[in-house]
Amino acid sequence: MTGHEHPARNVVVTGASAGIGRACAAAFAARGDRLALIARGRAGLDGAVREAVQRGAPKVIAIEADVADPDAVEGAAQRIEEELGPFDVWVNAAFASVFAPFAEITAEEFRRVTEVSYLGYVHGTQAALHRMLPRDRGVIVQVGSAIAYRGIPLQSAYSGAKHAIQGFNEALRCELLASGTRVRTTMVQMPAVNTPQFDWVRSRLPRRAQPVPPIYQPEVAARAVLFAAGHPGRREYWVGGSTVATLLANAVVPGLLDRYLARTGFEAQQTDQPRRPGDPDNLFAPVDSAQDFGAHGRFDDRARAGCRQQQAVHALGAFAGAARRVSGRVGKGLPERCAGFVSQLRGGCVPQSHRQE
Repeated sequence: MTGHEHPARNVVVTGASAGIGRACAAAFAARGDRLALIARGRAGLDGAVREAVQRGAPKVIAIEADVADPDAVEGAAQRIEEELGPFDVWVNAAFASVFAPFAEITAEEFRRVTEVSYLGYVHGTQAALHRMLPRDRGVIVQVGSAIAYRGIPLQSAYSGAKHAIQGFNEALRCELLASGTRVRTTMVQMPAVNTPQFDWVRSRLPRRAQPVPPIYQPEVAARAVLFAAGHPGRREYWVGGSTVATLLANAVVPGLLDRYLARTGFEAQQTDQPRRPGDPDNLFAPVDSAQDFGAHGRFDDRARAGCRQQQAVHALGAFAGAARRVSGRVGKGLPERCAGFVSQLRGGCVPQSHRQE
C-alpha cells in the first residue's frame, strides 16, 4: 500500500501533456498510482509530471513520443517496463484533428489525423497487449467520444478516426473474451470537453473553434477513465447527458439528426470571435514544446465540473461490482448493465458552480 485507499498500479497515459490525458494523469496520481506519461510536447510533459507528483504519484516518468510512430510507441513501452515495472493500465488519449469542411482538407492532413487519432490507439493497444497477454492481466482504456457513433460536420477526419476506434475495439474485445484471458479493454465515450485543443487545432473556419455545448471540464472525463480502469468488465461508458441524448437519437432517428446537425453544426462549433490566422497548430508538431498549457482550455466560465449521470452510473457500477465479488455469481453483470443504461437515460449534469468534491 502507498498510504492511499487502493494498491498502487503502474499506469500509462498517452496524450498526457494537455487536455483529457493531462487530467487523467492527475486523477491516477491522486489515487497513488505510478505513472508513465507519453506526449510530444516537452514543456507540457514537464508540467504534467510536476502536477502528478504534487497530487501524490510516488513515481512518474515522461517520454516524448509520437503515437503515430509504432516503433516509438513500442520503444516507450519497453522503457516504461524497464524503469517503472510491468504496467497494469494503458490509457489511449492522444489525438489530432482538423476543423474544416471535408472538401478543404488535404489528403496529407486526413492521413495525419488518422495516423494519430486512430492508428495511435492501435499502436498503443498492440504495445500493451504484447506485455499484458503473457501476464494474463491488464486493462486498456480507449478514450472515445459521442463522435464514435455520430459523425459531425467540420470534423470528418476526426469522426472517421473515432468510428474506426469503436469498430477496432469491439472486435478486440470479442477476441479477448473468446480467448479466456483476464486482460480487458473498455471504451469511454466523451461529451464536449474544455481542453486547449480548440486553440491549437488546425482550422479553416472563419471564426474561432469551440466545443459543441454543453461543455464539460476535463476532470469529468478523467473521473470516467479512472472508474473504467477499475471496472473494465463493461464494454463502454457514456459520459454526460448530451452524449446519452446524442447516441440515443442517432440510434432511433439518424436521418433527422443528420438534418439537425446540417442546420446547427457549423455555428455550434464556432464562437463569435474571428479566427486568428497566425496561430500555430499541433497537427504535425506540438504546440506545448516550450509552453505548458495544462488540462483546461478557455471555456472555464462555461464548463460543467460535475455530472449527476456520471455519479449515478459510477455508484451503481461500484455497488454491482462489490455484489458480484461477494456472491461470486457472474450473472450479476446483467442487472448492472441494464441498471447502468437506465441511469444514463435519466442522467443530467450540474454546472461548475454546483460542483461537489
